[in-house]
Amino acid sequence: MKIVASLTDPEDARWAEEEGAEVLELRLDLVEGDRAERATRTRTSSTLPIIGTLRSASEGGRYFGNPEEWITRIRPVIRFFDYIDIEQRYAKNAAEVRAAGRKVIASFHTPEMPDLVTLYQIERELRSFGDIVKMIVTPRNEEDVIELIAFTHSIRQPICTGVMGEEFRYARAVLPLFGSELVYCHTGTPTAAGQYSVPEFRKILTLLGRQI
Repeated sequence: MKIVASLTDPEDARWAEEEGAEVLELRLDLVEGDRAERATRTRTSSTLPIIGTLRSASEGGRYFGNPEEWITRIRPVIRFFDYIDIEQRYAKNAAEVRAAGRKVIASFHTPEMPDLVTLYQIERELRSFGDIVKMIVTPRNEEDVIELIAFTHSIRQPICTGVMGEEFRYARAVLPLFGSELVYCHTGTPTAAGQYSVPEFRKILTLLGRQI
């Protein structure tokens, strides 16, 4: 289990590390200004591994381009990151990212709750091009949360699972206890609804008697 601090401002990188984050994510679709400059500042501000993410509007971000435009925007900044988040729609760009010596987080975000069979199918598709699989869904009820926990516990590692929105926010804290590799948190400015801050999540683990 590793705590990821999701950032939109490089100025938060050092603060995130001091708070106890173990990995940083720079949301390239949310940063203002020159992406290369922001990526450079993030890299020089921290010793932690960094994920570069250009999240599409279809999966909760603010990038609206096609796969060709996506790699055009990612290519100049690949060198600053240890991991690149790649959604299924951009999977054909995974080979270039790997050739640059970076690992791939193959991701899938949906405002729905796929059934269990579909979850396994999506996991296989993501695993085909990713080093780490990330699957974020939106439960409709507590039964869906239980099913997501069971899926997380049973699936091949490494896996990162999570939920979108506020309603079942607690699942963000529970899923890592059952095998989710990464926990996305914030350092003051959430990049997604329902995120815990890094200190909040560390306190939750302490209360549960778990150590990172």
